[in-house]
Amino acid sequence: MTKLAVFDCDGTLVDGQADICDTMEQAFTRAKITPPSRHDVRRIVGLSLPVAIRQLSPDLDSEQVSNVVEFYKSSYFARRQEGLLHEPLYDGIADLLRRLHDAGWSLAVATGKSDRGLNSVLAAHGLTDLFVSLQTADRHPSKPHPAMLEAALFEAGALPADAVMIGDTSFDMQMARAANVRGVGVDWGYHETEELIATGADAVACHPADLGDILMANS
Repeated sequence: MTKLAVFDCDGTLVDGQADICDTMEQAFTRAKITPPSRHDVRRIVGLSLPVAIRQLSPDLDSEQVSNVVEFYKSSYFARRQEGLLHEPLYDGIADLLRRLHDAGWSLAVATGKSDRGLNSVLAAHGLTDLFVSLQTADRHPSKPHPAMLEAALFEAGALPADAVMIGDTSFDMQMARAANVRGVGVDWGYHETEELIATGADAVACHPADLGDILMANS
């Protein structure tokens, strides 16, 4: 039996809130469109960029959406190249990942980030080798579509009943439900505990150590 823990990235593994909000503001400004509020931007973290932009500004036409997406990508890449990104791991995450790995769990990521973005942040924290599957928005429909989670299950050789999706947003919990996988929320990200429970979370952890206990208790 393969036990698989699939993690969201932004808001679950790392805190990239400031960079995401700053870059989104830059992207809208470059497109000569009034930027959304930071509160609204935090609400869409986890969605693929085109879906997020449409949710932030439903009245934009296809060309405007494409422009904002491209401006976001180029601005984020430039910030990374200039060493301006700050994507720290949440306290206790590194210990949690190694605890699970040492206990025989397979680990994966399912994120709205790009391949380049995810690979960069995992490499920066020395975590790449812990994961058997990395699923991103580059190759899948946006959450809550279950494609990323289903691909992670396939690559890890795990059954839905032996897997858990861990994330900070309702999109993660909805994706877990769509893939018939258990969902566990974390309360240090972008959506409230009540939302996570309402969208299918079996439990919500308030610290990575608590998350480890929840997972181990049900393994």
